[in-house]
Amino acid sequence: MSKQTYRVCFCFSRRFRLAVSEAPEEIKRVFEQYSESGIMSIDGLQRFLVEVQKEVKATGEDAQKIIDSVKHFHRKGLNLEAFFKYLFGDNNPPLASLGVHNDMSAPLSHYFIYTGHNSYLTGNQLNSDCSDVPIINALKRGVRVIELDIWPNSAKDNVDVLHGGTLTTPVELIKCLRSIKECAFVASEYPVVITLEDHLTPDLQAKVAEMVTQTFGDILFSPGSECLKEFPSPESLKKHIIISTKPPKEYLEAKEDKDKENDSERGKASDEEAWGTEVSNPKGSHVADYKNDLDEEDEEDLDDGDKLQHNLAPEYKRLIAIHAGKPKGGLDECLMVEPDKVRRLSMSELQLEKAAATHGKQIVRFTQQNILRVYPKGIRFDSSNYNPLIGWTHGAQMVAFNMQGYGRSLWLMHGMFKANGGCGYVKKPDFLLNSNEVFDPKVELPVKITLKVTVYMGEGWYYDFKQTHFDAYSPPDFYARVGIAGVPADSVMKKTKTLEDNWVPSWNEEFEFRLTVPELALLRIEVHEYDMSEKDDFGGQTCLPISELRSGIRAVPLNSRKGEKYKSVKLLMRFEFITP
Repeated sequence: MSKQTYRVCFCFSRRFRLAVSEAPEEIKRVFEQYSESGIMSIDGLQRFLVEVQKEVKATGEDAQKIIDSVKHFHRKGLNLEAFFKYLFGDNNPPLASLGVHNDMSAPLSHYFIYTGHNSYLTGNQLNSDCSDVPIINALKRGVRVIELDIWPNSAKDNVDVLHGGTLTTPVELIKCLRSIKECAFVASEYPVVITLEDHLTPDLQAKVAEMVTQTFGDILFSPGSECLKEFPSPESLKKHIIISTKPPKEYLEAKEDKDKENDSERGKASDEEAWGTEVSNPKGSHVADYKNDLDEEDEEDLDDGDKLQHNLAPEYKRLIAIHAGKPKGGLDECLMVEPDKVRRLSMSELQLEKAAATHGKQIVRFTQQNILRVYPKGIRFDSSNYNPLIGWTHGAQMVAFNMQGYGRSLWLMHGMFKANGGCGYVKKPDFLLNSNEVFDPKVELPVKITLKVTVYMGEGWYYDFKQTHFDAYSPPDFYARVGIAGVPADSVMKKTKTLEDNWVPSWNEEFEFRLTVPELALLRIEVHEYDMSEKDDFGGQTCLPISELRSGIRAVPLNSRKGEKYKSVKLLMRFEFITP
C-alpha cells in the first residue's frame, strides 16, 4: 500500500491504547534489570525507585502502593505492561510533591512573588473590557499581586477601574474588591498585594479607603501611615490583604501625556505568533528603545521622598502598607538603600535593562531589603510579555505580567510559580540575599551541574484533539523542543527529529544542558506538528523549575497555549543530574 493510499484509508475513528509494544527499548531494558521471570517484585520496584528514580527514602510500602494502584495486574508485582503504564501515569509526575517547603518567615523582599499587570483587562491594552473575571482567574491560579488602575467615573462621584487614555470599558472598583475578597485565598493562604495605580482626587481617595476598609475588614493589613522599617513575612501575613500605592499627580495631566505617547508608539507594537514569539535572551538589549518607552509609573513619581504625601486623604494614607515611589534624580538615588525604611520601586522592562547595564549589583543590593516591581513596556498593546529572567536574576520580587494572554514568556512565569507548592511565593536563592558578597548578574559563573534529558515518547493527542486537527488525511508529524530559560549562559533550545505520520511519536533522543545558575533555571518543553506549507501547529507545552525537578523516568503532562492542562497529552522523559 502506498503512503498516499494509507493516508486516504486511515481510519480516523480508531482510538489508540498505550500498548507495551510501544515501550521504548530502554524502558524494556530497565524493566529486565529489576525483574525476574517477567515480574518486577516489591523488592525490585523498591530498588528501581532508589537507584533510577533517586527516591532514596523509598520503602517496600511505597513500592506496594504503586503495585496496588495499577489495577488488574499481577498482585505480587508488575509485568512490563503494568510497569510501562505506571511510568506514564499520573502518580509519576516530574515535580516533587513537596507542598510549601520554603522558609516563609523571612521578609517579603526575600521572595519572588507571582505578580499580575493590569489584572482587570480581559484582552488587549487598548479596547478590551475591564472586568473582575480575569482577576478571579488569576487568583485561582495562585497569582498574589493584583494591579488596579483607579480613576474617577464619568460623573466624578465614584471610582472605576480601567486603563486610562484608552477605549477599555470600565468596571466598578467595588466589584473588583469584592471578587478579590472572595477568591484571594482559594489557591493559597499567603498574602495578596493590591497595587493601585492611583489617579484620584483626595475626596475619592477617602471613598476608596471606605470601600477597602468595609470590604476587607480584619483581613486588611494596615500598619499605619508610617513607612515600614522592614517588610513582614509571608507567614505572618497569611490570609491578609496588603495595599501598595504611591501619591498621584494630577490625573488629567498624566492622562494627556499618556495619550500623546500612546499615539506616537502605537505603530510599533507587534502581534505574537500563534503560540507566542520566542523568548528574548537577556543578553539582547533593547536599551536603544528606552526613550520611546511609555512609562506609566513615572506619571506619579515623587518629587522628593514624601513631599506629596500631604495631598493624600488621611484615611487613605493609613491603608498603604507598602509605600511606592521613585525619588527624583538618577539611578543612584532610586536604588538608595535606607537603613530604617523600606519601599517599592517600579521600573519598566526597558528601564530595568538600561539600569542593569550599569547598576546590576546595585539593583541586587536594593532588592535584598526593598521591593522592585518590573512591568511591561507601554507599547505592548497586545498584552504580550517579556523575558522575566532579567528581573529575577536581579532579585526583582514583582515581575508583573499580563496574565490574561498567553505566550512563551507567560509559560515561564507559570513554570516558576509551580515551585514551593504553587503558593505564589518562591524564596529567592541565597546568592541573591548575600549582603557581604553581592551577586553580580553580569559575571559568568562556572558550570555547577549538568542536566541530561532524554525524550522517549509522547501520547494522548488522539484523545485531546480531533482526528483531523493536524492533518485532514494523515496522522501528525510531531517534533519536540527542549531547552533552558535562565541566565544568558544557560539559556538554549534544542530540537528532536520530526517523526512522520505517528500519533504516538517515539523520539528516543538525549540532550545535555550545562547549568551555571540552576537555582534560576526553568526547563522548557514544547511539542509542535510540522507543516510543510503553513506555520507548524501547536501540540503542547510545559515549563518546570529545575530546583524541583525529580530525577528518573517521569510522565510530563503538557498544557495548552493558555496554560491549561490537557487531559491526556504527556511525554515520557528521563532526567539525570550530573555534578562536575
